[in-house]
Amino acid sequence: MTARQQLHRNGYALLRQAIPLDWLTDLRATFDAGVKPSDQWPVPRGWDWRHSQLDTDAQVQALCRLPQVLAVVGELIAERFFLAQVEGREPLAGGGHQQLHRDFSAQRPGDVVNAIAYFDDYGPENGATRLVPGSHRPGGQEGAFDFADESRTVQLSGAAGDILLFDADLVHGASLNPSGARRRSLLIAYFAEPLYASHQQTASLRNIQMDTRERFDPKDFALVG
Repeated sequence: MTARQQLHRNGYALLRQAIPLDWLTDLRATFDAGVKPSDQWPVPRGWDWRHSQLDTDAQVQALCRLPQVLAVVGELIAERFFLAQVEGREPLAGGGHQQLHRDFSAQRPGDVVNAIAYFDDYGPENGATRLVPGSHRPGGQEGAFDFADESRTVQLSGAAGDILLFDADLVHGASLNPSGARRRSLLIAYFAEPLYASHQQTASLRNIQMDTRERFDPKDFALVG
């Protein structure tokens, strides 16, 4: 099975060591410097997460534009797209658990892709993401997904520098951070071009400060494999 076929079947790709390792020290420092308490965001954030405002940082922006990342995004969205949002997130000790959920496409299946770029090693001990492969395109005979059913989940583990990309309709969720070990990451969102107007209407509520006018064309990025 080719990488393209596997991506569309599973609904996600995990790019091992996609972030240049010599970037990680500066990225972690940028994350820590950008942390803001819940009441300093337009919409208050959950008590059990640390949130960082860092979307105008040049190195963060370069990470979001890594060619192998844009190739996966372009393959999934399959039309011109833009970088819509990037924010730092980290589950605190004893927190971070999310029920399984979908983030949902906006106008058509596949028009939103999310990415999580890991700045620290991650696994069950510090709240790594769990997901249900293939759950982004349920078949016609499949009933509504039971988000309380964890039997098909896969919990990811890996090293600082990995990047997970997934269709917004893929069932997923963060996990409890029982150890309190650090798990800094970027949560990145890419949207199909037709979503730009609606994106602009809610940008202030999400505290987006970066310029989102750049456009990317899937044909400019080749998916390897």
